[in-house]
Amino acid sequence: MPQNPGSEDPNHQSPGEPIVGVIMGSQSDWETMRHASEILEQFGVPHERRVVSAHRTPEWMCEYAKTAEQRGLRVIIAGAGGAAHLPGMVASQTELPVLGVPVQSRALQGLDSLLSIVQMPGGIPVATLAIGEAGAKNAGLLAVRILAVEDATLREKLRQHRAAQSQAVMEGSVL
Repeated sequence: MPQNPGSEDPNHQSPGEPIVGVIMGSQSDWETMRHASEILEQFGVPHERRVVSAHRTPEWMCEYAKTAEQRGLRVIIAGAGGAAHLPGMVASQTELPVLGVPVQSRALQGLDSLLSIVQMPGGIPVATLAIGEAGAKNAGLLAVRILAVEDATLREKLRQHRAAQSQAVMEGSVL
């Protein structure tokens, strides 16, 4: 798999063996999905970023999903726009948790993406987040929470993050 350094490259891998995969259907989805990557970096979670198209590279998508666990991944965050089949198709090929991020589209403001991801048949779960940037950020945080179940250091970082958020609100509460 390609490993190109640089925070602006969606095909980057952070330092350390990746335990989260951040994948997206096309290069243009990076503008949204970078927010998930930034959260993972903030918490020090090693992750890889890849463009994996369900429609243009279906064999690569299946290989990515089927080998994810043996490569050490524990969670996959998958973002896609339009028909947005990537999260569901990846979920059908792995037992790992898959977090789906609907990328906002021009035609329907991401509703098409949301409905494509959230309407999965029983037995193939995808944890679906909000459309766009907020969904990508929350996908990063949800991945951290999943990992924190077995990682006390990450749990403490989450507590500190929540406390900092609360403090920021309190400091700005007087208008």
